[in-house]
Amino acid sequence: MKHTHTDPHQDIRDAVRALCAEFPAEYHRKVDEQRGYPAEFVDALTRAGWMAALIPQEYGGSGLGLTEASVIMEEINRAGGNSGACHGQMYNMGTLLRHGSAAQKKRYLPKIASGDLRLQSMGVTEPTTGTDTTKIKTTAVRKGDHYVVNGQKVWISRIQHSDLMILLARTTPLAEVKKKSEGMSIFIVDLREAIGKGLEVRPILNMVNHETNELFFDELEIPAENLIGEEGKGFKYILDGLNAERTLIAAECIGDGYWFIDKVSKYASERVVFGRPIGQNQGVQFPIAESYIEVEAANLMRWKACQLYDAHQPCGAEANMAKYLAAKASWEAANACIQFHGGFGFACEYDVERKFRETRLYQVAPISTNLILSYVAEHVLGMPRSF
Repeated sequence: MKHTHTDPHQDIRDAVRALCAEFPAEYHRKVDEQRGYPAEFVDALTRAGWMAALIPQEYGGSGLGLTEASVIMEEINRAGGNSGACHGQMYNMGTLLRHGSAAQKKRYLPKIASGDLRLQSMGVTEPTTGTDTTKIKTTAVRKGDHYVVNGQKVWISRIQHSDLMILLARTTPLAEVKKKSEGMSIFIVDLREAIGKGLEVRPILNMVNHETNELFFDELEIPAENLIGEEGKGFKYILDGLNAERTLIAAECIGDGYWFIDKVSKYASERVVFGRPIGQNQGVQFPIAESYIEVEAANLMRWKACQLYDAHQPCGAEANMAKYLAAKASWEAANACIQFHGGFGFACEYDVERKFRETRLYQVAPISTNLILSYVAEHVLGMPRSF
């Protein structure tokens, strides 16, 4: 696709594209077939410093903003990869960075930046509460110099490829707090010490090659020094991280959208049926052109969300809207791509069906489209809360 404007992030794009070129479609296809994890790819990204983009230079990171981080994620997906395998390493440390103690940051961030420690998981969602986070039932009770955790989490990603996890648990019963968003706390869990010693991990096979798990906590002990910030303020602490997550995933969807449009535009221009390229037909052209327009529009909201986040301004609405628009645009681009490839769209060797499955996830996770609509209705438009 042709662009006439100058891209201020072209150097980052070129470097990430060069790295991604070392891992062609065949690599990602094989990982998908084996339901494996792209360890070599993630290691290469880490060695190149891309996973430490948001970590300040004093801790060994690049000290870049969410804007630059979003470009990295976009380019991974645009190159045919799946940032879902590694994006947690980029943004999960945000809670630690913004709210952790000086000692905690000094202890963990340099090793996270180097890749010696993987912080790829955040334990928030539970099977009985879903996105109604204030109703979580996992508890952490202080007993001397440690907390004892009991409860259950579900859809927790990359546990098997992570050393640490950010955990949200209720430290004060819901019935005893003035506001339901109070009484929850954030902890760093060392998975190397926890698994098998109070934490059980059960993998969940799913339609996407995305490693996700169900967690069971049974008297798991966590050192009190692993509490991040003040007890009871955990819900507030994770909001910044959720805004970063939604904005980065918007960028990933934009990368997917461009991948689908590039793929189907080329195919439609070359595929000849009834003596003419199928892309010469408006019935083929228009859905592809419409998808491109929608991806471009979503991209503008992505930049706005990044700009506000990097300026430490409120960006909840913009992060949610960017994720909504980008996920919708990438899904429509995916539909056009698989439709106009015909039967070949379902053939693994074309990679369309793999990317089709991967981008479909973001209509549901990390927040569903309907919850974004209800957020905008209530918090932006001032309408009555619907639930």
